[in-house]
Amino acid sequence: MSITGVNNVDQMNQYNWTQIPEEQIGPLWTRQMIHTPQLSILKLRFSKGAVLANHHHMHEQVTMVMAGTLRIEVNGEPFILHAGDVLRIPPDAPHMLEALEDSTAIDVFAPARDDLKPLND
Repeated sequence: MSITGVNNVDQMNQYNWTQIPEEQIGPLWTRQMIHTPQLSILKLRFSKGAVLANHHHMHEQVTMVMAGTLRIEVNGEPFILHAGDVLRIPPDAPHMLEALEDSTAIDVFAPARDDLKPLND
């Protein structure tokens, strides 16, 4: 959806998660992705026991837990996050995740994650 008289960079867009494909990434988790020029937004669903191995990236990351409980380690420091909790992960900080129960989270990355964008973008 565009706003008349606004250049393309400042264009407004509306999205709905029900219309965004859900990808099965591993046996215990899925993701949906929205990419804008400046941000990547991921909706992640984890089954209890899902683990994302320790990794890092140049992007600042904000993780918002919508449902369930996640254990996230950042630079070796553990955080237990419940629905409603938000955690900022600095750029290049090593981090990992474990789902302590079935959980849903929203991750926001800045700048946009070009490594996750479809090849035709």
